[in-house]
Amino acid sequence: MVRPTEEVAWRRLSPRMLAVHPVMELRRLIFPLVAVLIGVRSGDGGEGGWWALGIGGIGIAIGFLRYFTTSFRITPTHVQVRRGLLRRRTLTVPRDRIRTVDVTSNVLHRIFGLARVTVGTGQTDKKNDGVKLDGLSAAAAENLHRELLHRPVATAASASAAQPQPATEESVLAALDPAWVRYGPFTLSGLIAIGVLFGIGSRLVNESHVDPTKIGFVHDSIEYLRDQPLPVAILLVAAVIVVFTVIASTIGYVLTFWNFRLSRHRSGTLHVRRGLLTTRSTTIEERRLRGVELSEPLLLRAAHGARVLAIATGLRVGRGADRGGSILLPPAPRAVAVEVAGTVIGDVEPLTVALTGHGPRARRRRFTRAAVVSTIVILIVLAFVLLAGAPWWAFWTALALLPIGAALAADRAASLGHALTENWLVSRHGSLVRRRYVLHTDSVIGWNMTTSVFQRRAGLTTLVATTAGGRQQYAVPDVPDAEALRVARTAVPGLLEQFLAG
Repeated sequence: MVRPTEEVAWRRLSPRMLAVHPVMELRRLIFPLVAVLIGVRSGDGGEGGWWALGIGGIGIAIGFLRYFTTSFRITPTHVQVRRGLLRRRTLTVPRDRIRTVDVTSNVLHRIFGLARVTVGTGQTDKKNDGVKLDGLSAAAAENLHRELLHRPVATAASASAAQPQPATEESVLAALDPAWVRYGPFTLSGLIAIGVLFGIGSRLVNESHVDPTKIGFVHDSIEYLRDQPLPVAILLVAAVIVVFTVIASTIGYVLTFWNFRLSRHRSGTLHVRRGLLTTRSTTIEERRLRGVELSEPLLLRAAHGARVLAIATGLRVGRGADRGGSILLPPAPRAVAVEVAGTVIGDVEPLTVALTGHGPRARRRRFTRAAVVSTIVILIVLAFVLLAGAPWWAFWTALALLPIGAALAADRAASLGHALTENWLVSRHGSLVRRRYVLHTDSVIGWNMTTSVFQRRAGLTTLVATTAGGRQQYAVPDVPDAEALRVARTAVPGLLEQFLAG
């Protein structure tokens, strides 16, 4: 029996977090510590050592303070978290607003048997969205995870049933096949690793005042490249970047998606588990699911792969999709992705239905835009050659933009299409990342119909369906005017009539 709200006791985080949080705080202070320690080496009379100890002490104190000033409780109607020492704050979230529960354990957490629980409340792409409890024991986190989302759907039939329900019952929809690791290099996630390493390295160099060109390996590499012809040097650098990207992307795929499993719980939730060093467990209520997205980046599409993302309230989308829990299937064979997406929404037809093309005018717009952009860039490069003395090879290289742009325009035109099945609106577009959106028509809460000056001349409209989940706006770009009206009227009857009357 659940006690009244005022009788529900406040709980604390696990005491084991005292061994984790000071380390995490020191990690955030790493750059000031490096700067101080470099100052010690440079000779500052020993004061830098005291500064380093002071900074380290601050980090440890913050970690300890978090434990003693954080408490939470779960009532029948709310989740409450109380924080702060000088300024006491209580965050209250209604349980009926909870959309997702995300349980994450990094290496340090796993060593001490801890986990971080993030409760999503439906505001997508918000950095501080929902409630975060960092430092629960793994068992307490799993119990909280079940308590908040593994609850039976309230219906009249279930309310009248007297029989107790069985324990947790899950059906596995997808599990990682080790052969899928071959798709890792085609995700290009290694480029992000390069950017992160470059940023960290440049900041460390800046803080330590070290000249990297004087480091033996770096110095020898630069000298070797200087001795090579420019085209050869460029090819060597490109080859090194490609090799590093492939290796880093593959490692990143394994670290992120190893032990991946997608399952469906009898209480009406989807459950995603993944991760090698840092494990992550995300639960999504199916009643918050608005559809799915089949994503095919260019290189992954060339390898006949795709990934599946959820269109749901309370999940991070865009660049934060992997971190925000919206991914339902990692890069995998496209046939598997289509099957899993169809199983999730209970209908495979929207994933396989033939799409209606948008006609020659929409196709012509893609070639026109590609040609205009390529021409502008080429003219800018030519101006630098003639006026600023840039080498002529830059101009000849820029000319390659014309065939590249034409190829991308042809691919974008081929990707363009839409369909309307019994309950689903389907839209596909994009080239560098081709996306097929499958959105339930019942979740469409409005339409936006936009036309630019050039679209009006061509008789085209961009139809945008608005919904409460995912990206919140899903476009059918460059569709003929009459077809845009037909799709909007058929998908949600009566929604447009009040605006078109008269």
